[in-house]
Amino acid sequence: MIRLKNPITLLRTAVAVLFASAFLCRCATIGSPTGGPKDSLPPVIVNLTPDNFSTNRPLTGHERIVIEFDEYVQIKDQQKEFYTSPAMKKKPLITLKGKGIVVQLRDTLEPNTTYALNFGGSIRDNNENNPLNAMRYVFSTGPEVDSMIVSGYTADSYKADSVSKSFIWFFAADSVEQVIDHDSTIFKYKPDVIARAENNGIFIAQNLKPIPYRVYAVQDKNDNQMYEPGTDQVGFLSEAVNPADQPDFAIWYDSLRLYPSAEPQLYFRMFTDRAFRRQVLQESKRPLQHKAELYFSAAHPEISLLKFDSIPSDSILIEPVTEGHDTLNLWFNMRPEALPDTIKGEMIYFKHDTANILRPDTVELKLAWRKIESKEEEKERERIERERRKAEAAGESYEEPKKPSPFKHTIPEKADINPEKHLSIEFDYPLIKIDSSRILLTRTLEDGTVEDRTLHFVQDTFSMRRYELRSDWETGGTYTLTIPEGALENVAREKNDSIVATYTVYDPEKYAVLLIDVKSADPEATYIIQQLDQGGKMQQEKRDVKAGRVQFNYVPVGEIQIRVMEDKNRNGKWDTGNVVELRQPERTELYADEEGETLFATKANWEIELTIDMDRLFAPMTMKSLQQMLDERELRRLEREFEKRVKEGPKRGDDHNHGGSGMGGFGGGMGGFGGGMGSTMNMTGGMFNR
Repeated sequence: MIRLKNPITLLRTAVAVLFASAFLCRCATIGSPTGGPKDSLPPVIVNLTPDNFSTNRPLTGHERIVIEFDEYVQIKDQQKEFYTSPAMKKKPLITLKGKGIVVQLRDTLEPNTTYALNFGGSIRDNNENNPLNAMRYVFSTGPEVDSMIVSGYTADSYKADSVSKSFIWFFAADSVEQVIDHDSTIFKYKPDVIARAENNGIFIAQNLKPIPYRVYAVQDKNDNQMYEPGTDQVGFLSEAVNPADQPDFAIWYDSLRLYPSAEPQLYFRMFTDRAFRRQVLQESKRPLQHKAELYFSAAHPEISLLKFDSIPSDSILIEPVTEGHDTLNLWFNMRPEALPDTIKGEMIYFKHDTANILRPDTVELKLAWRKIESKEEEKERERIERERRKAEAAGESYEEPKKPSPFKHTIPEKADINPEKHLSIEFDYPLIKIDSSRILLTRTLEDGTVEDRTLHFVQDTFSMRRYELRSDWETGGTYTLTIPEGALENVAREKNDSIVATYTVYDPEKYAVLLIDVKSADPEATYIIQQLDQGGKMQQEKRDVKAGRVQFNYVPVGEIQIRVMEDKNRNGKWDTGNVVELRQPERTELYADEEGETLFATKANWEIELTIDMDRLFAPMTMKSLQQMLDERELRRLEREFEKRVKEGPKRGDDHNHGGSGMGGFGGGMGGFGGGMGSTMNMTGGMFNR
């Protein structure tokens, strides 16, 4: 059952007052004449042939549907916006005709099936580009139109934020294999009903039957109505869902985003499933003289043999580029003159056959490379040749100027160092020599005293080209790093020019300290806590966290967020899910205080204390708690939007864009069907079924 959301809820009234006041102020702004109010209304449907929600339609599927509007329209982003439910083998052809569109069906239809043509925001007026959102045309090849509705929310399981524009696939449970411990539904069958989430992650699925469904959410990045493991995010419900058994939910019109929204009954934690991918060598190439790259389609390739005709095995350095090792760099530790233009070799690795079984496969490798001179290099070479000829013509000897070393690195000339993280650097090629006896780190104190400090080059466990420069960094004074010419050498036999860099160490008084008191009824439960900046970028992370006190030092001044992950298997990292094995991803949540606030202000030399009750944070998600979380998140978003608009000030044209019917639609839309919602439902052929 559906109920309209009460328009006098505290949350939306507060937000409406905030925005209404802002818009009213703008409406009073006096500006120069612009030639009349700008059209801000979408097209209005004036006629449908055949009627919407008609029944007993022919199965031939080659009829025409004509939709007429009150003005000329255009079709925009049809490939992304338009879809049918269920999917048709041949997509309908949509063309413009006068003040309307013609939809030509091109596929044979199934008997006793309800079909929906979902136009999304593809239909827009011709002059101002105003979209007619949520437009749907529904018909049935049987005697009735299926009329059940459910709502839901799609979230990124790692970021703990909305996933927009995901497709929701409903499979009638009695028409697919019974799922016990291995689920292949999403690969073997076509969905019976398709819905799509809006930008806020909310979806409203319509035209369902009162039967159990297996339900999946698929991001479909390629817009091909297919799930591609490892590319598309996916989510699934562990149990079948019958729309008739779901609780009531409210629905309203979001007049800021201009599409319907609802209280979600279903909740999808979406993830990228990297396990179910067929293993095959996709590509091999040699972009540099000393470097080759191997690209595999799945993680953790098993290589039993790798050899090259002209390169000793101990001169091949293998560097994983990705965590799953599906991309590998091969570095050739040899002098440039010893490397042929084409390196021939052989690799034996385990590849999936047609029965999806891993079997050894032999691949012949042919890695070609040739020097391609850049325009800058060509100009420099020609300049040197001109100077040489000029000197020789004058009977003078010519000495070619010393070229700068091609040795590349990321050692900053100046930087502030977090003493807990040291100094991270990276090189373009793996190093084969570090002459630490020639490298010097000194600290100059404020009184001019200079002292030598111990320095360690520590290679990263993941990348052989990345290092940490570690020392006992102390606040105060200036550190000077001196790396003489030729102290470093890489596999291409390139050596560094002289490097001199100066560093200072973070002053604790310029940063905040974050103290978190972790509460948990299970003393053995393990978590990962991340400190994020305002935009959600991770700045610090603590792993293997249990009940007790956790401290983050050197927290930047500004606003921060806290993300917490349940580390169920206690491996110190977040683990994604597996749709085939019916394994959900490890749960991730953004911490919110008692008032629902997720952003926390920090100031210099402050201690910020928070208490996180893990049992409350990771309590089972209910429809009520999910809606409360989304309401609080939406309120914060609208408040920030309000502050942004007030800060930006009135803009030219605001007195037209937000006056009259626009203002009425805003007020009515915030609470329920008032104003714009009612007319939109009728115009589009019904947000809901009759």
